[in-house]
Amino acid sequence: MLVWHLSERTDLGPAQVAALAALDEDTPVRLVRDGHLEACDVDPAVWPLAALALLDEGRGLPEWARRFAADPDPSLRRQLASCPGLPADVEDALAADPDPEVAAELAWWTTSAPVAARLARHPHAEVRLSVADNEAVPPAALAALLTGVGLPPALSCLVCDSRETPFAHDPHCQDLDCVLPAGAACDGTHRSTVHGTRARALANPAAPPEAVAAFAEDSAVWLRRAVAEHPGLPAEVYARLAADPVPGVRAAIARNPGTGPDVSRVLAADPDVEVRRAVAQHPRVPFDVLEQLTPTTRLGPHPLPGIAAAGPEELAEGAASANGRVRMLVAHRPDLPPELRDRLAADRDASVAKAVAPHPGLSPERLRAMVALHGEQVHARVAANPGAPGDLLVELARHEPPVRRALREIASHPNATAESLLPCLSDTKARVRAAAHPALPAAVVVGLLDDADAEVVEAAAGNPSLPAEVMARRVP
Repeated sequence: MLVWHLSERTDLGPAQVAALAALDEDTPVRLVRDGHLEACDVDPAVWPLAALALLDEGRGLPEWARRFAADPDPSLRRQLASCPGLPADVEDALAADPDPEVAAELAWWTTSAPVAARLARHPHAEVRLSVADNEAVPPAALAALLTGVGLPPALSCLVCDSRETPFAHDPHCQDLDCVLPAGAACDGTHRSTVHGTRARALANPAAPPEAVAAFAEDSAVWLRRAVAEHPGLPAEVYARLAADPVPGVRAAIARNPGTGPDVSRVLAADPDVEVRRAVAQHPRVPFDVLEQLTPTTRLGPHPLPGIAAAGPEELAEGAASANGRVRMLVAHRPDLPPELRDRLAADRDASVAKAVAPHPGLSPERLRAMVALHGEQVHARVAANPGAPGDLLVELARHEPPVRRALREIASHPNATAESLLPCLSDTKARVRAAAHPALPAAVVVGLLDDADAEVVEAAAGNPSLPAEVMARRVP
C-alpha cells in the first residue's frame, strides 16, 4: 500500500522511480499508469506488464505489439488483445491464435469490422459469444450469429473442452476449482454458449432489426427479454412484446427508448407495479402518461429520466398540470428555471413545496412564505436549503413540538448559529452533527467531551471551536 501511495506522487525523481520499479513486477505497471514511466524507460523483456500497460494507454511501440503477439505466454497475448490501436497484422495474428481465450479477448475489443466478422465465424463457440457483444461486428455477421444461416457450426466450447458430453453443469456445483458458469451445458451442439451468443447479439444495437424481431415470440424468456431491450425495432414488434405474459419482458419494453408514447400509455395500466415503474423510467415519457401513473404507482423522490431531459416548454407543461403529483415530480428537478422554481415554491400542495424547498436560489422571503403556508410539513426541506438564513433556522429549531428531521438538517447547516444549534442537541442524530459545528459555543463543545455517546465525543473532539488548552489536557 505504501508503494501505491508513493507511485501517485507527482514529485518523484528518476532515481526514486527506478528504485520503486525495481521492487516487484507490479509496481512498474502502477508507475506507467501514474505517468512516471514512458516507452524509453521500459524494456519489454524485463518489464513485460509495464510494456503492455503502455500499449494499453497508446504510449507503447508497435514493435512491442508484434513481440507480444508471438510470445509463448498466452496470458501476455491475452492482455495484448485488449489493447487499442493494434497494427492490422497483430490483430490478424491474435485472431488466429491457437488459444481461444486470446481470440475471445480480441473479439471483445477490436474495432475492425473485418476482424470482428472473421471472429464471428471462429470455430470456438466462446469466441463467437464474446464477439456478439461487439458493435463493430457487421450486421450481416450478427444476423448469422442469431440465425445460424451461412455460419459453419462451432467445433468446440468451454464445456466440451473440459468435460465428456453430454454434460449439464450443476448450478450448485461444489467444486472450488470449477470455472464453468452456472447452467453451462453441451450435448455436442454447445447449447448454453449458443444461447448466450444469441442473447448478446439480440441486445447488440448493431444487430439488424429484422433478425432480432424474429425472436420476439421465442419460447425462451431471456431471449424475448433481450429482444425487448433492443432500441431499433419496428413499432409493431414493441406492441406485440407489450402483451408478453412475463412482466420482466413488459418492463424491458416499458423502459426501452425505442418505444413510443402509445406503448407507454398501454403499459401505464399494466397490473404489475414494476412494469408501471418502468414506464416512468422511459427517457421520453409524456406528462399525460405520468398523470395516468401517479394514482396507482409510487415513483420515488428522484427526478425521472423524462423530466431530467425535458426542455423548458415541457417543464412548464408539467408545472401547470392539474395533478399535484406531476407538479411534485417536476419540482424535484434541481435545475429548474427560476420562474418555474418560484411558482412551484408557492404551490398550495405541500408535497410540491417540499420537493422544491431545498433548491438553491429561493429567497428567504419565499422560504418563510412556504413555512407560513405549510407549517411542519416543509420544515425539514426548508432547513435543507443552502440559502436558509440564520434567523429562520432559529425559528425552525425552536418549534414545539420539535421537528426532528429539521433539527438534523439545521445541525449541519453552514448558516446555523449557536441559538439554532442548542435545540439540536435534544435529538440523538442531530446531536452528533451539532457537536461538530464550529458555531456551537466552546463551553458546550467542552461539555460534550464527556457525553455518553462515543460518536458525539468524537465529533466534539474534532470541532475547531474546541479550545487548544482543553485539547492539550485531553491528549495523554
